[in-house]
Amino acid sequence: MKRKIIGQWIESPSVQNFIVALILVNSVTIGLETSPDIMKRYGSLLMMLDKIILGVFVVEIMLKVYAFDLKFFKNGWNIFDFIIVSIALFPSGSGLSVLRTLRIFRSFRLLKAVPKLRFIVEALLHSIPSIMWIFVLLLIIFYVFAVIGTFLFGAEFPHFFGSLGKSMYSLFQVMTLESWSMGISRPVMEVFPYAFLYFIPFILIATYTTLNIFIAIVVNTMSEIQQKEAELGLEKIEQIVNSERDDVLLDLRKLKEQINRLEQKLS
Repeated sequence: MKRKIIGQWIESPSVQNFIVALILVNSVTIGLETSPDIMKRYGSLLMMLDKIILGVFVVEIMLKVYAFDLKFFKNGWNIFDFIIVSIALFPSGSGLSVLRTLRIFRSFRLLKAVPKLRFIVEALLHSIPSIMWIFVLLLIIFYVFAVIGTFLFGAEFPHFFGSLGKSMYSLFQVMTLESWSMGISRPVMEVFPYAFLYFIPFILIATYTTLNIFIAIVVNTMSEIQQKEAELGLEKIEQIVNSERDDVLLDLRKLKEQINRLEQKLS
């Protein structure tokens, strides 16, 4: 009973909102520590605040482990929280100072604490199998165009298309649309006027089409998750209604039995 009360309290909106506020404050303080001037003035204060916030996070995790026992580790988000907080407990002495930098990972706890962010992350995780096939498709497209580019432009532009690896890297720059026109396409077109027949189809396929497919998969996954959550909500409502209906029917039977007894006594 005591564990149940603690579990309900630690998961209550007020406590979780307080934790979210601490995560935001801690993210800001860790960012401020990157400024030498601020550290000279307020370094000790920031370090003390960091330790206090870490202490609150540790107490929160301990209370959750106590309240939910082994069930705590059956939830992926709880394991994520546990790992993030545990990283901060490692010593940050010589040779391990990089672990101190990893404290910023505490900001990722917002992904769990904020329902909307958690929903987006869950949608992305559920989309991974389909997204992997997009990467396979993209790899095939890159390979085909890299081979063509190496054969067509490799001799004149060895720094862009001199090998298969260089061609794929150049195509990656083209796909991101970063200086692709003035940096790669136009110089190539000065020597090969019809090179636009190579670059434009690649951009249309690799950048716009693939990106839209990626967005479509994520949006579709979000819709599926929302539909499943709605179905689960309806099932819970039906269970509650059925349970209340059974209770009402049971009360009616008891009432009918009492009425029958009274009638028997009166007769």
